[in-house]
Parts: sequence; C-alpha cells; structure tokens
Amino acid sequence: MSTLVKSNSTPSLRSMMEDFWNNDRFFTLPFLNQELLPAVNIRDTKDNYELEVAAPGFKKDDFNISTENGLLTISAETSEEHNEEKKNYTRKEFSNTSFTRTFRLPDNVDNEHIKANYNHGLLTIDIRKTKQDTTEKRKINID
Repeated sequence: MSTLVKSNSTPSLRSMMEDFWNNDRFFTLPFLNQELLPAVNIRDTKDNYELEVAAPGFKKDDFNISTENGLLTISAETSEEHNEEKKNYTRKEFSNTSFTRTFRLPDNVDNEHIKANYNHGLLTIDIRKTKQDTTEKRKINID
C-alpha cells in the first residue's frame, strides 16, 4: 500500500550489476521476484490530487478503480493468446499481465468527485479536495 507521497526504492545500477555477475545469487535477487508495478506520478495542487499511472498495453475496460475505507485501489488485468497451426507445427503463445496499486487517501478528499481517463497508455485520475482544510489548527473547548 502506498500513500499519496512518491518514494524511490529501486536498487542502484551498481549493486544490480554486481549481483548480475555473481552467478550464485542472480536468480534469487529480490527484484526478480517482485511484481512489476507501473510508475505513478502524484501531483498535489490547490484543488485536487492528480495521479498519472504509466500503463501501456491495456485497454480502458481492463482497469478497475475503487475506493473503500479511505483507500484508492487501481488494478488492471489483460490476457492475450495467439494460435497458429500449420502442416508441420503448432504454435501457441499467451500472456497475462496484471497489477494492483493501493493508496491511502488523505482526509480532505471528496470521494464523490473522482474522475479517471485512459489515453495512449497513461491512466490519469483526478481526485478533488474538499473545501475543509484538515491541516487548519483549531482549539477545541471542553464543556
């Protein structure tokens, strides 16, 4: 799960190259066992949050975007299959691609006004902020 703050936890190129040439450890490296997730840019503006998800190779209908309990979940799944039969051989190829990203939404999000658009491999999600400022300092009187 991610928050609406970008972080970078990619291993350095040098450490990856050192591990590549160390045959004993190459196939047990963590980056080989991880699910590949699309890159996400998050922009915090005065009136909204804008998420850009780089997800080429999908169609609009492949995506599922939902909110529940203060979480925004973006998932997509696609599969493709090619069959070719000739006199001397049969070729069958298939691929499945999927991902799920979850973000914790800030308290000042208007859950009813979230819009999404997918165009040329880029999924853009616009999340409107509410008018109330949750960072405003307020003294609470005790009765």
